[in-house]
Amino acid sequence: MFKRLDRYVLGKFCLIFVAAFFISLFIFMMQFMWVHIDKLVGKGLTMDILGQFFYYMSLTLVPQALPVGILLASLISFGNLGESLELLAMKSAGVALVRVMAPVGVMAAALGGVSFYFQNVTSPMAQQQLGALLMTLRQTSPAVEIPEGIFYNGVPNINLYVERKDVRTGMLYDLTIYKTDQGFDKAQIVVADSGRLAMSADKGHIILDIWQGEQFENLQSGGMGEMKNASQPHDRETFGHKRFLIDFDSDFKVMDADMLSGMAKAKNMVQIVESVDSMNADLDSLGHSSYERELGKTYFAPPTAQQTKAAARAKTAALPFDTLMARLAPERRDAVMATAAGEVKRTVSELDFRQEEVKAMEKDVRKHWIEWHTKISSSLACFLFFLIGAPLGAIIRKGGLGLPAVVSVIIFIIYLIINTSTMKMARDGSLNMLVGMWTSTAILLPTGIFLTYKSNNDSVVFNLDAYRNFFARLLMLRTRRHVALKEVIIHDPDYAALAPRLAALEADSRRYVEDHRLVSAPNYLHIFFRHTPDTAVADLDARMEAVADELGNSRDARVLHDLGRLPILYTTAHVTPFASDRWNKAAGILLPVGAVLWLRIWIFRVRLRKDLLQIADTARALQEHCKRLCDNTAKKL
Repeated sequence: MFKRLDRYVLGKFCLIFVAAFFISLFIFMMQFMWVHIDKLVGKGLTMDILGQFFYYMSLTLVPQALPVGILLASLISFGNLGESLELLAMKSAGVALVRVMAPVGVMAAALGGVSFYFQNVTSPMAQQQLGALLMTLRQTSPAVEIPEGIFYNGVPNINLYVERKDVRTGMLYDLTIYKTDQGFDKAQIVVADSGRLAMSADKGHIILDIWQGEQFENLQSGGMGEMKNASQPHDRETFGHKRFLIDFDSDFKVMDADMLSGMAKAKNMVQIVESVDSMNADLDSLGHSSYERELGKTYFAPPTAQQTKAAARAKTAALPFDTLMARLAPERRDAVMATAAGEVKRTVSELDFRQEEVKAMEKDVRKHWIEWHTKISSSLACFLFFLIGAPLGAIIRKGGLGLPAVVSVIIFIIYLIINTSTMKMARDGSLNMLVGMWTSTAILLPTGIFLTYKSNNDSVVFNLDAYRNFFARLLMLRTRRHVALKEVIIHDPDYAALAPRLAALEADSRRYVEDHRLVSAPNYLHIFFRHTPDTAVADLDARMEAVADELGNSRDARVLHDLGRLPILYTTAHVTPFASDRWNKAAGILLPVGAVLWLRIWIFRVRLRKDLLQIADTARALQEHCKRLCDNTAKKL
């Protein structure tokens, strides 16, 4: 079943897919790294740590890069086949486009399985390791890189200003140091001629050696800012050499990845279902315990015998609160009310806290379900993007990285916007989980089927003129006739024969305007329920276009100018809105829709009257031109 044609199409696709996949993966990696660039820069990371970061990052981004790579490769490969007319040759040999797409479709489905494996097996482990790396990077102290001419605060409890430094020897010159290790009230200012920073052997401290300087320390609380004159009590020390030992942990220790095993992204589908069941059980137990706790704070009295006989279902009866309160002294009553108010406030605060706890647990449940659905929908996206890219490439018939890359980016951005927005709504609980997670798939599938059907039947999808004419007619926009002098004319018009035809066209146009009251409002019932075709306008339009065709070969500028004044007629828009009787009756029954269409038809009737009068006037002018040109020809003869 695997034929030479399949090998040929797959060969074309696979080479482009490999390049498209790695380009997509590289772009996603750059976007991810740009988000976390602040955690990487200035930390003094070794190559093995950076290698781990890029390795785990690439594993987590493979499921995102696969659909984009398939979309881009499908567009380019089938665009190349269409541009080089190979698709046309295959269709001429009786091979349908669906048959040409079949081997690539099987491969796209297989790549969807690879994507599912990555998301369900490889990605959870990679997400766990990557999360541990990112949390470690977030907590790691920055490397000591002292700039010149600005204050540097990368060293704990020290602001350091260096006027000049020697990169080769590591010496720092003209130092100003603000030390706040003993608090801001006892801040110290150190000025030195030179200095040098070094790391201790255990890499747990920074050694700062400085030479030839002075140290100032305020002896009264208030900080150095209040040392306004020399009489303020302070300590001044002049030294030849001084050493500071500063705590600084520069050793990079990756945190235990098992601490992040509770993340939804770090679980496969089975673990997600088990976690959701466990969290739902916790939610149920939390609600039950809250109910029991609040029930224990409610006081009831046992029912009387009369109450038991009157209502067998009543097991408790409320205490006579108003009677008991009336028996208390005013001071005691106020104390009881204050105690009750305080108890109510505490209960409300406790319930608010539990409500936030329940909301957080419910959101965590939704996050787990989102990951569960994402593993399936992202895998299906591989095949759906092929279902869009392959027929679209066959329709566009343009290869290379130009137009296909632009189209693929636009399609992916639309998919990403829809998927992200609905996913966030599902995560927040404002949208049903199934609707939120499968809306993008529900849009991609019919789009892919529609494009495959159109391309398989060689239907016109991207004919801009067709869309322009449709919207022009829908919005009742005028379409002008463009007439230009032809460079090569084989047969000149027969002006003698055209003159009587123009006279008949003029007479028939005026007669139609006189016989039909086009300005008056049309009959609603005739339009939607008993309409008859208007063959007279169609006949006038056909005769006008035939005359315009022949006169288009004229060399006379005045003829071409007047010919451009002939309007383009809509031959049915003044009679009925639709060609189908069913649609007409449905629109007529729906009165709001019918009223709009009835008004539109009235506008077209008025426009038709104006166009027919213009046709008559233009036909008269063209008659005179034809007679003039005939007379000139006769004089030459």
